[in-house]
Amino acid sequence: MSGTTSIKYSVDWTTIGIYMFLVVFGWLNVYGASYDFDQSSIFDFGQRAGKQFVWILTAFGLAGALLLLDSRMFSFFANVIYIATLLLLVITIFVATDVKGSRSWLVLGPVSFQPAELAKTATALALAKFMSAYNYKLKGWKDLIPLGVIVFIPFILIILQKETGGALVFLAFLLMFYREGMNGIVLLLGAFAVVLFVVAIRFSEALIPGGGGTWGMVLAMLIVLIVQFCFAFFYNRHTKEALKLLAGVLVVAGLSYVMSIWFVVNFDYIAIGVVAVSSIYWVMTEMLNRYRKYWAMVAISLGSIVFCMSASYLFNDVLEPHQQVRIKVLLNMKEDLTGAGYNVNQSKIAIGSGGFWGKGYLNGTQTKLKYVPEQDTDFIFCTVGEEWGFVGSTGVLLLYMWLLMRIIRIAERQRETFNRVYGYCVASIFFFHLMINVGMVLGLMPVIGIPLPFLSYGGSSLWSFTILLFILLRLDAARMERGINR
Repeated sequence: MSGTTSIKYSVDWTTIGIYMFLVVFGWLNVYGASYDFDQSSIFDFGQRAGKQFVWILTAFGLAGALLLLDSRMFSFFANVIYIATLLLLVITIFVATDVKGSRSWLVLGPVSFQPAELAKTATALALAKFMSAYNYKLKGWKDLIPLGVIVFIPFILIILQKETGGALVFLAFLLMFYREGMNGIVLLLGAFAVVLFVVAIRFSEALIPGGGGTWGMVLAMLIVLIVQFCFAFFYNRHTKEALKLLAGVLVVAGLSYVMSIWFVVNFDYIAIGVVAVSSIYWVMTEMLNRYRKYWAMVAISLGSIVFCMSASYLFNDVLEPHQQVRIKVLLNMKEDLTGAGYNVNQSKIAIGSGGFWGKGYLNGTQTKLKYVPEQDTDFIFCTVGEEWGFVGSTGVLLLYMWLLMRIIRIAERQRETFNRVYGYCVASIFFFHLMINVGMVLGLMPVIGIPLPFLSYGGSSLWSFTILLFILLRLDAARMERGINR
């Protein structure tokens, strides 16, 4: 080993301590969630707790092996690992067995794993490799395109495996892009697209009385018009132009209402037409006055029209039926407490029943009686809520926040671009998993089936998160070995 400091003294033991506590605590909760009254031992290898114990031992061994590797290997072989993972994802599409509608599991004898879990690490390494190239700076759209390609390829391959939840995790890399210089408008556009999609779908079945069309399209276009008005009135300070837009919209709305009294009026087409005409108005305003500030807004407005018109197709023809139902339940479009909404409803009951202090370890009734499906995997947090209560749940969340802050601190103190970029990739992935998993257990997010790091049962996820974290710890240890002070 090169350097003046051994791995024993250079590694971040605080982060390792948090990792080990979460893993062991997760193991205890897997045992609690899968516990049967006739099950005598947590080390019963025929039960999930015993199997998880084996996965934990192998994960600890893997963590130790990663710490002993030369840190330069991760950068040197980053592209090789990425390409090999892509090939594995392609193979998985054709040879994987169908598991609950997903073809993402490879079975090798008694062991099964998801290559999609390993793809997160491979993509993080590839992004760090590309962004650490000489003279590379993330300044504009051209610089963002190759990064998007690196993320998009595994994203599509995982979608083809019908593993939508695993694919959506790759959106977490946008947070790293933002840290490295990406314009914040990209994140705002993403949030804007989500709002339009939710509004268009949520009110897609709400017909406008006295005419044709739905409230979904009308409200979505109204949001676009509000954005146009705010952009002109508050941002560009073009008061007259903004008020003219407002007056025109009010006149069209009034005339449409009056016409609907005598004629059948399709308000969808009117709303789309108003946004299109307003976009033309802003183009003419820009050309006549040479503002040179409205082209982006016009492009967003016209793109919003196309996006909202295709929202129904995306929802009904792209998403799987069970995904459609889950979104409808989340948006209160459908109440299905015995079907798609059963998991979330029972999960909230379990968490609520835990109260402030919890019912005590192995004393949960909802979990012991198996009322909550997947209570030791994707819904493991409901077990924590029932048995450990509000206090225990809060403690777990605070521990996760501590881990995230440690990872960000590690990333920030790196002197090499490769290490820093990879560190923020790790932080982004962990944050996304934590936010979505806890959110779906509480009924705040759609159920997309992603595990809670280190707590959920499963060898693939445990290995994946362990590899993600300990590669970063090895890179950080190398910084100390080269004599760089903390």
